[in-house]
Amino acid sequence: MLFLILSIFCSVIVGVIFKITRKYATNPTQIVAFNYVFALLLCYFTFSPDLNAVNSAAPWGIYFLIGVLLPVIFLFLVASIRHMGIVKTDTAQRLSLFIPILAAWFIFKEEFNSYKVIGLIIGFLALLLILKKQTENTENKWIYPAAVLFGFGVIDILFKQIALYTTLPYTTSLFVVFAIALVVALSIVGYEVVVKKGKLESKNILFGALVGLFNFGNILFYLKAHQAFSDNPSTVFAGMNMGVIILGSLIGLLFFKEKLSKINFVGIILALIAIILIVMSQF
Repeated sequence: MLFLILSIFCSVIVGVIFKITRKYATNPTQIVAFNYVFALLLCYFTFSPDLNAVNSAAPWGIYFLIGVLLPVIFLFLVASIRHMGIVKTDTAQRLSLFIPILAAWFIFKEEFNSYKVIGLIIGFLALLLILKKQTENTENKWIYPAAVLFGFGVIDILFKQIALYTTLPYTTSLFVVFAIALVVALSIVGYEVVVKKGKLESKNILFGALVGLFNFGNILFYLKAHQAFSDNPSTVFAGMNMGVIILGSLIGLLFFKEKLSKINFVGIILALIAIILIVMSQF
């Protein structure tokens, strides 16, 4: 249970760091890039991936697709936290689980029971209520959390495809994906520095290191939690999603004074109910 709690904590802290960076006029692209520098180093020294085992038979198409999507969706996540807050962003990210579930239904023709169908319906209703505007304020840019939801959902499907490739250890594939994501992120930073005459700043490196540390911690403890609960993975699945929504909501409301309407609160409660129903459908 400790690993699960630590994974939830690390996941929420990433959002908190990006919320704080707004006060320091930071460059989110540089932070995301340096995040992958440190995450890649931590992945290498923690998992000791066997890079000699990576060959032409590896699923390079999926590797490259995830490597491109990760930094791009990460930037949408930063924008969502800045414009919409931690509460709505964390909830949208956790509701992204509906994308692979829908893919299982429509693409892979998986049979659904009533719990899963009801959970999906409630989940979509929850999403509408969570993203509902409180006012006509144009700063309420729902497109960012929507991109987070869709993007992380697609990434989840692709990671599941990698998990099916058993010739390589999952951690080695993770290292390769991080390396590609780093190249993509550095390319964007290079464009900003060379073409747009931006400046590399040490504060972005510092925040990038913090994000990389907690981003990797989230992955490490999540994997360890699955190992500890190997006979009951749904416990990890439910605990992680509900834990992030609850902790993220509490931090957003108490420490950052984020404003939510009664309708938004109802949406968050419905999101938790939807996740519970989907977990119940696995039994």
